Amino acid sequence: MKDQFSRTRIRFDGFTRPGDVRLASELGVDAIGFEFAQGARRQIRVEDARFMRHALAPLVSGVAILRDNSVDEVREVVRQLRPALLEFRGDEDDVRMRSFGVPYARALRREEWAMMNAGSLQTRYPNASMFVLYADETEEPPALEAEWSWLPEGLARPLMLAGGIAPGNVSAIIGTLGPWGVSALEGIEVAPGRVDGDRMNSFLRESRDADCRKGR
Repeated sequence: MKDQFSRTRIRFDGFTRPGDVRLASELGVDAIGFEFAQGARRQIRVEDARFMRHALAPLVSGVAILRDNSVDEVREVVRQLRPALLEFRGDEDDVRMRSFGVPYARALRREEWAMMNAGSLQTRYPNASMFVLYADETEEPPALEAEWSWLPEGLARPLMLAGGIAPGNVSAIIGTLGPWGVSALEGIEVAPGRVDGDRMNSFLRESRDADCRKGR
């Protein structure tokens, strides 16, 4: 999916505390995703988004994760967080997602993306800046590779893999599948919304090591 000299982008999701945001930023993550979908276990309030933004280190991007939020809610998230990217996980169509003036990613679960190819994805979401493909967070590493055994060939957009990726399997996923980016959630947590510094550091180190091996 990417050439051997490209670096895999790393995103950590579900942060709820500014201190964790700062720690992840200092460790070297590329982006941090914040949940604004109603009912999400790691949902943060729109009015808290600015505190998360202030905790981001320079050159670390904030991503707003949304699912069927109202137009007004999304606009307020954009105003408070100033995200580099909006990720939509609900029933939003291309017109809605592009209307906020911020690049957007379309997130898809396995039951959605397994029935589509690169052409149909790009036709349905022509203005998507990237796609995020989710597997089941509960899958063990061997099952994860099978989960992503079908991936859209010829997709002219960056592709991020998410769900069940953790220290211990991220290196194999990068080495085997070569995604543009990977996202971690439960694999770096000690409880929902609370991350562990050692796990984050291990995830980042294993990811970088996998990139170095691919470039040899």
